[in-house]
Amino acid sequence: MGTPDGTKKMNTSNYLRHVESMMVLPSGAGEISHLNAVILGEALASEENDLVFPCEEFSRQALVPSPEKYLGMYKRSITDPAGFWSEIASEFYWKQKWGTQVYSENLDVRKGPIKIEWFKGGITNICYNALDRNIEAGNGDKIAIYWEGNDLGQDGSLTYSSLLEKVCQLSNFLKDIGVQKGDAVVIYLPMLMELPIAMLACARIGAVHSVVFAGFSAESLAQRIVDCKAKAVITCNAVQRGPKVIHLKDIVDVALVESAKSGVSVDVCLTYENQSAMNRQDTEWKQGRDIWWQDIVPKYPTTCEVEWVDAEDPLFLLYTSGSTGRPKGVVHTTGGYMIYTATTFKYTFDYKPSDIYWCTADCGWITGHSYVTYGPLLNGATVVVFEGAPSYPDPGRCWDIVDKYKVTIFYTAPTLVRSLMREGDEYVTRYSRKSLRVLGSVGEPINPSAWRWFFNVVGDSRCPISDTWWQTETGGFMIAPLPGAWPQKPGSATFPFFGIQPVIVDEKGTEIEGECSGYLCVKSSWPGAFRTLYGDHERYETTYFKPFPGYYFSGDGCSRDKDGYHWLTGRVDDVINVSGHRIGTAEVESALVSHPQCAEAAVVGVEHEVKGQGIYAFVTLVEGVPYSEELRKSLILTVRNQIGAFAAPDKIHWAPGLPKTRSGKIMRRILRKIASRQLDELGDTSTLADPNVVDQLIALSDC
Repeated sequence: MGTPDGTKKMNTSNYLRHVESMMVLPSGAGEISHLNAVILGEALASEENDLVFPCEEFSRQALVPSPEKYLGMYKRSITDPAGFWSEIASEFYWKQKWGTQVYSENLDVRKGPIKIEWFKGGITNICYNALDRNIEAGNGDKIAIYWEGNDLGQDGSLTYSSLLEKVCQLSNFLKDIGVQKGDAVVIYLPMLMELPIAMLACARIGAVHSVVFAGFSAESLAQRIVDCKAKAVITCNAVQRGPKVIHLKDIVDVALVESAKSGVSVDVCLTYENQSAMNRQDTEWKQGRDIWWQDIVPKYPTTCEVEWVDAEDPLFLLYTSGSTGRPKGVVHTTGGYMIYTATTFKYTFDYKPSDIYWCTADCGWITGHSYVTYGPLLNGATVVVFEGAPSYPDPGRCWDIVDKYKVTIFYTAPTLVRSLMREGDEYVTRYSRKSLRVLGSVGEPINPSAWRWFFNVVGDSRCPISDTWWQTETGGFMIAPLPGAWPQKPGSATFPFFGIQPVIVDEKGTEIEGECSGYLCVKSSWPGAFRTLYGDHERYETTYFKPFPGYYFSGDGCSRDKDGYHWLTGRVDDVINVSGHRIGTAEVESALVSHPQCAEAAVVGVEHEVKGQGIYAFVTLVEGVPYSEELRKSLILTVRNQIGAFAAPDKIHWAPGLPKTRSGKIMRRILRKIASRQLDELGDTSTLADPNVVDQLIALSDC
C-alpha cells in the first residue's frame, strides 16, 4: 500500500541494480566484449549484438540526454511517486486539486479487493486539457490534425480552434439527444477526423466512449453495444480501404437488430456521410433512428460547457479479446490516464513543439486512443490521421505521406515494417524521408532483422527507434527506450518508463535477479493503469492479479540480459512446451525471419505424441522466391543454429500471406485451427484484412 504521503518504503538501489550497470557509457566496443558499438548516423546496424548509440547532436537536444538524467528521474519516480507525478500533473488544468493522498493502491488479492486510484478528488476534463488549454496558450491556429484520405489527393486539416468548434457541436448534439455524464456511446468509425472528434466530444460532456474497430463483425459489435448498454451509436455509411469498399452502416444495422433482441435498444444512430466511399441515396435507412451527421451536427453552437469530472470517473471502455467467453471491457479513468499518456508521449518520442507526428494505428485500438488522440493533443502536437491502407496504391504510400507532411516522428507496428521490408527497399528509397528524426514500434516484439531494416533503410541509420512495450490494460508505455538517453539493442524494449517497476518472476512467483527469463509482472501501480473490467471486477482480479499475488501479471514472457535490457518473448500462452523446453513463439519467428528468403513467419504449437507439443511454422517468402524442399530444410537449419535443435520446427507451412486484422495483428487462433486441421472451428474471419488468405493456407496444408 502507498503511505499517506505517497512515498515508498523500498530499497531503490537494490531495484536499480539492473540499469545502473550501464550508468557509465562505454567509450567503445572494447569495454563490452560481446557487443559492437554503432553510432547513429555513422554506420549500419548489422549484427544481432550491436549496441546502437545515439549521436551526440541528438542527445544534446533530447529531453532526456543521458543515462544519468534518466536514472535521476527514474529513481525519484520510484522513491517518491506522489511527488514525481504531482509535479507533472500540476502542469495541467484542474478545476479542483486532488486531496492529500495522491494515490491509493492494493495489488495483493490476499489483502482485499484490488484497488488503484490516482488524483482522486481532483476535478478536471481531458478534452479541456487537450483543446481549450492549448488554445489559451496561443496555439489556436496551430494544425491539430492533418487528415490523409484513402485515395491520393484526398486530404484535409483542422487547427486546434476549428477542432474545438467541431467537438463542441457534436457535444451539444449528444446532450440534446439525452446523453449524460456516465452514459456510454459506441463509436464505429474508420480513421476519419470525425473519429477523434467523437471521442473528444464524449469526454467533454463526461460520457464514456467505447470505440469499436470498424472491422469487427456485426456480432462482435452487438456484444459490445449490449455489454455497455450504449445510449447512441456513431458510424458512417461506408469506408474505402485500398480498392475495397466496406459498408459499415449495414454492419451497424444488423448489430442493432441483434442488440435489441438482447434487451438493449439504441434510439439514435448518427451516421457520417463518407461521400468518397458511398452516396447517401445508396445507404439503407431507418427513419426515426438514423440521423445524417452533416444534416444536423453543424447546426449546433460551436461552444459547449465542459462537464468537470473526478480524476477517477471513467473516460472510456475498450474491449479486448478474452481467451474465453465474452470480450473484456477495459475501463480507463480520466486523471491518471491523462497525465500518463501525455508524459509517456512527450518523453518516449522526445517530442518538440515543431514535430509532425504520425501513428499508423487505428483509434479502434488502445494505441489510437493513447497515441493518436489523447497523448499527442495533450502535448499540443500536430497529428497525421490516415484513412487508407499503407500499401495503397503502392507500398511507397507511407513514405509519400511522410514527405508530404514532413513527418518527424513515425510510429507503427512490426507487422507493417516486415510487410514493407518484403516489398523491397526501392519503395522506401525513392522518397526523401529527410524530415524523420524518431521512429517507433508497437504491438509485438520487433525481431532484430526487421529492427535493423527499419533503422538502416527507413531511418537512414540516423533515427533512434522507440520500441515500446505496453498493453491495452496499461494505458501507456511501460518499457521503452528514451531516444537520446540509452544505447539501443535491436529488438530490445530496453528499460522501464518512469514509475514502472517491472519484475521477472518464476512459476512460483519468486522474483529472479540478474540475467534471466520468466514471467513479466509489475509491482506497484502507475497512473495510467486500468481500474477494472466493466461489470466484472472478479474477472479483473482473477486474470491479472491472482496468478502472482502482489503483482500485476502482464501475461507476457520476458528475458533480461546481463546489461539489464528487457527482451519481450511474446504472450505466455504463446509459449510452446516441447519436451520440457519452454520456447517462446516470438523467438522462433525471429530466427526464421533472419533467413534472407523469409519475409514473415508465424509459429503456433500443435499436439505431438512424443514431445507433447510440436512447433508448426507458417512462412511467407520474399517476393519471387519459389517454394522448395531445399529451402524448407534451410529454414529449419537456421532455427537449429540460432536457438537449438529442440526449437526446430516440425512443420513448415508455406503461406502466401498470414491472416491479419486490418490493424496488422496476426490471428494466431486461426493458424492454430489450420495447423491442427480443425477447419470446422475457424470461427469469425470477418475482421481479417483479407479473408481469402485462410482458403489459400488450407489449400497449401499438404504442400
